[in-house]
This record gives sequence, C-alpha cells and structure tokens, in this order.
Amino acid sequence: MHSLELLGVGMTSQRTRDRLIARLMDSGIRDPQVLDTIGREPRHLFVDEALSHRAYEDTALPIGSGQTLSQPAIVARMTELVVAEAPQRVLEVGTGSGYQTLILSRLVPHVWSLERIADLHRRATQTLRRLKAYNVSLRLADGGEGWPDAGPFDVILLTACASELPQGLMTQLADGGVLIAPVEDIDGQQWLMRVRRDGAGFTQERLEPVRFVPLLQGVIR
Repeated sequence: MHSLELLGVGMTSQRTRDRLIARLMDSGIRDPQVLDTIGREPRHLFVDEALSHRAYEDTALPIGSGQTLSQPAIVARMTELVVAEAPQRVLEVGTGSGYQTLILSRLVPHVWSLERIADLHRRATQTLRRLKAYNVSLRLADGGEGWPDAGPFDVILLTACASELPQGLMTQLADGGVLIAPVEDIDGQQWLMRVRRDGAGFTQERLEPVRFVPLLQGVIR
C-alpha cells in the first residue's frame, strides 16, 4: 500500500487531526508523545470504510461483533496511564480493532494483546502487520486467562469492563507492576482503577468514571 494512503492524505486533512489533538488537550491529555502518536497514526484504517470520514472525531465507533473502537480521549487517557509507568512489557486484554494496540506499540518496547473474538483478532492482525507494528504479539484467547508464559508484565491494560478485579491477571504482574482496568461497582457504575502489586499484596486506586463494553469469557471462533 502506498504510504500516502496509509497516512490518510486526501481523506483527512492535517487540520482535522489538529482539531482532534486540541480536543484531547482540552480533555486533560498532556503527554506530548501520546498526543503526537495519536495525531500521526491512521485511525481510519481501524474502522469500516463507510465510517472512515468520522475516524478523527472524538467519538466511539462500531467495529462489528458488538464491539466498539473507544473514543480517542479514552485511548489517550489509557495510554498516558500506561506510559507513566515506563514499562518494558505490556499486556493488553481486548485487542478489538487493534488501534489501542498500535498506539501502545509506538510508545513501549513490546505489547502482548489478547482477543476472544476470532474475526476481530484476524482483522487486527492484518491491520497491525500492514502498519509494521512488529513489536506486538497477538493471541486469540479468553482475556481473563492472561498470557502466563509471556509474563510477568509491567502493565496489564483491560479495554473492557470487569465485574470485579481480575485476580488471575493481577498475579501475572511483575512486582511493582500495575493493572489499569475499568471495574463495575455494586451500583453498576464503572470506574477506572489502578492496582499496583507490592510483593504479595496489592494497592487499589479509583481514578475516574468510564464506560466500556463488558469483559466476557470464552472464545468466539
């Protein structure tokens, strides 16, 4: 594929992308590397062509299989939380379209990512290969099981909401490692949580309200 097509030249003007970055800054995103990466990478390649004209709006978009591509502000916020840990090894639970995976791959040494829906896994694999994200390892699997043979991880990032803190994933954190996850409370409100491992113990921090699709079990082939 021609590099201009990958960049979206002729489809999205630099002004359109600059407006998105301005909105992200207004929402509180400050990390210049995160802002630069989101402004540079081709989000339009992660949605159906019919929706590509909306790719640089700060909005969630459907990607099929009942899943969505998170709005850029959420991707940026999650990425800021990850890179703040200066991690070497990151596990993402919920590849989805692969867009969050791509953004992480440009900012950390290696990303492992799990997806439970075969069609999404296949499409994300193709798109990430097309974009030369060579420091990404992908697997079709139940995300709740994690990736034990690749751990321990410095950061584990959930891109779907868990009904409770996922204990099995937390045990795959390195000492000092962090789990970043949307978790639902008893009232049905979702909160972004940061959980840090300290030896055999864990400390929890509630960050902010969010809205994600639920974390589900099993593999759909």
